[in-house]
Amino acid sequence: MHHTILLLLALTLGAGMPLCAHAVERVAVGASFKRIFEQRADGQWQGLGVDVLRLLAERAGDSMHFKLYPWPRAIAMVERAQADILIGPYQSPERLKKLAYTDSALYRDRVLFYGRSGQQLPWRGDLGALGQRSIATVRGWHYGAQFEQTRALFDINEVPQLENGLQMLARGRVELLAANERNIAGLVERLRLEQAVTPLCPDITQLDGYLAFPRDPKFAAVRERYNTLFNEMVRSGELARLGARNGVLVPINDGAARPSPACMGPAR
Repeated sequence: MHHTILLLLALTLGAGMPLCAHAVERVAVGASFKRIFEQRADGQWQGLGVDVLRLLAERAGDSMHFKLYPWPRAIAMVERAQADILIGPYQSPERLKKLAYTDSALYRDRVLFYGRSGQQLPWRGDLGALGQRSIATVRGWHYGAQFEQTRALFDINEVPQLENGLQMLARGRVELLAANERNIAGLVERLRLEQAVTPLCPDITQLDGYLAFPRDPKFAAVRERYNTLFNEMVRSGELARLGARNGVLVPINDGAARPSPACMGPAR
């Protein structure tokens, strides 16, 4: 009887050892993305990316630590394997060479031009028709394949933060601002520019944001584990529920684009 108890105890302890041995504090980095990755004034983290990664870490037996950086630095840290996970990057040919993305997207953004209210601009969806218009873009942001291919046609003014580009537009220092609707909506309201700037139709494009890992082979196992867990979250509808709770659009199953409500009137 005594021998049996000892054997059961050994098996119980042995069964628990792999979880403890493999439990790791993962470091997730990113820039402040509205409703995706934000830090409140009290230091607490919030957003869809935070909710998803906390659940994935719990299910993988890890802990998750978040850090906020300027976007170019956050990308570089994951490319150099100085952090485990990058929150929210779009895909581009350059990034795909340096980052290992999850199979499924975390969220979907509408990318729009914003202009000054009352200003007449020849935007009907043809980037080539804009000619040498002055356009503010945010440093380190990707705006989709078509925009990047025609970028040389424009008079580009790169700004370090979206707020800088919005203020330049409102003051008439640029004719257009390229931005995603999710990030800009709250900023327009906070700066009280609802009557000064307006979204233009149609969308430039719609882009999906992902979770991404270093391409370093040492991260292959964790990337595969988190990718599998995240795919389960997508299939079960859990991601859609978390997206709704955070006010974030997630990709719909058929991949079809939806018209942007931001085009129906002044920016809100």
